[in-house]
Amino acid sequence: MVPRRRRRRPWYRRRAFRLARTALLVTVLATAWTRCGADHEHPASQRAGGQVAAASADPSLSGRASFADGSGQDPDESGRAAPQGPPPPPLPRSRPVSLRIPSLGVDAPVVGVRLDGSHQLQTPPVDKPKLVGWYEGGPTPGESGTAVAVGHRDTRTGAAVFAALGQVAPGSRIEARRTDGRTAVYTVDKVRVFDKARFPDKEVYGPSRRPELRVITCGGLFNHRTGYSSNIVVFAHLTATR
Repeated sequence: MVPRRRRRRPWYRRRAFRLARTALLVTVLATAWTRCGADHEHPASQRAGGQVAAASADPSLSGRASFADGSGQDPDESGRAAPQGPPPPPLPRSRPVSLRIPSLGVDAPVVGVRLDGSHQLQTPPVDKPKLVGWYEGGPTPGESGTAVAVGHRDTRTGAAVFAALGQVAPGSRIEARRTDGRTAVYTVDKVRVFDKARFPDKEVYGPSRRPELRVITCGGLFNHRTGYSSNIVVFAHLTATR
């Protein structure tokens, strides 16, 4: 009897590849997004009275969001996720095509972004402020590990896709539709505002055994020379697939 040949896993599903990719992600993103595209963005929110900037700079905003209870609400109306059951299995790799945050009214197309020649994470084009950028060097939606999405808060033409990102509440859902037709549904765990000078690289970009998501934009106060002082970071984990 001829022994059956053992089928080898695809290279992108091997443990060694996943570990190497995670280590590279933490290294290259350690300071990549903290600059937040200051050379290109314009504080349109401050022209309107600075309400958005003042809200995201308020340290109590992050604290309130972190302990809010998102249970018991209709997910179709509030954008909250349904009560959680067993975690879904991770999805195979597939590029994202759109990102939805129902509680904020965000439904945006996704473009891939990479590192530029200075090893800085690129952002979506400034002349297309409603696009979301997905870091192509990291996991895709639903894959194990920490996936990263970035977007502008505002540009010279006005508010951008993540203008209200700091207002998303824990328990809210974030949906990423993929090219294979599947959708990865994440539930927000917490929202934090980090000063760029003390940005916690490991907490934001560190490895994770489960599929997780970070959504990042600018925050804090705006200076015409240095840009925004902080970053808003949404932490979420995968709770459903469809």
